[in-house]
Parts: sequence; structure tokens; C-alpha cells
Amino acid sequence: MTVAPVDTATNASLYTTQTARVPKQTMDSAVFMQLLVTQLRNQDPSSPMDTNQMISQTTQLAMMEKMTELSTTSTEDFSLQMRIAAAGIVGKQVSYLDKDGKPVSGTATSVSFAGPVPKVTVGGVDVALDLISGITTTNP
Repeated sequence: MTVAPVDTATNASLYTTQTARVPKQTMDSAVFMQLLVTQLRNQDPSSPMDTNQMISQTTQLAMMEKMTELSTTSTEDFSLQMRIAAAGIVGKQVSYLDKDGKPVSGTATSVSFAGPVPKVTVGGVDVALDLISGITTTNP
């Protein structure tokens, strides 16, 4: 009786595949709390953690959460300012550099808020707000 050889390169086993672990690049409140709980769980019963140290760490957690909230609010404020600026451009003469680096100018006719950076339509071309280099008011 002949037994066919098993090709291990093509037969992947459930136990041989490994998922890639992606390390977390930021510390959030969950990571901080996990570290605090681990520290409390592994402390020496004969010399428990200092109460002042625990209060200090809890204060650091609260400060970190508030800084995260402040950062989020700041990002939202900047996004709102960009939207207001883009809306104010409609009807004005704007200039920008095209993909080849040549200056182009035209009247802004509309604004799209679909992406993270508002896009202004100039002569049928959508131009990101941060690429606009000049604005002039057109005479009626």
C-alpha cells in the first residue's frame, strides 16, 4: 500500500497560523487602570501601597482623561474653523497651484465637507482648502 506524502507548505494547520499582534501606541485610561489594578493585586501584604501614592496615581488618571478631552475638543474646533473659512470663500476669486505646480485662479463656486479637509470647487475642480494660496473679493 502506497502512502502519499503530506506537503506541509500548502496544508496550513489551525495551530501553526499566528496572528500578528499590533502593539498599542497610546496609553488610555483603560491601560492606566489595568496597570493600577495589577500593581494593587501584586503588592506585598506586609507593606501595602501608600495611600498618598494611590491618590497621586488616580489624580494622574483624571488629568490624563481631561487632557484627552481637551485634545479632542481642540481638533473639533479646528475642523469647525476650517469649515467656516471654506464657506466664506464661496463667490471669491481664489488661486492655488495645480498638480504640476502651475498657478491657477478662478471663482470658488461651492464647498464640500465630505472629507476631513473641506474641498472648494474652483472652475469645476475640487481643491482642498489647505492648497488655496490666495483669496480676493470679486467686484459685483
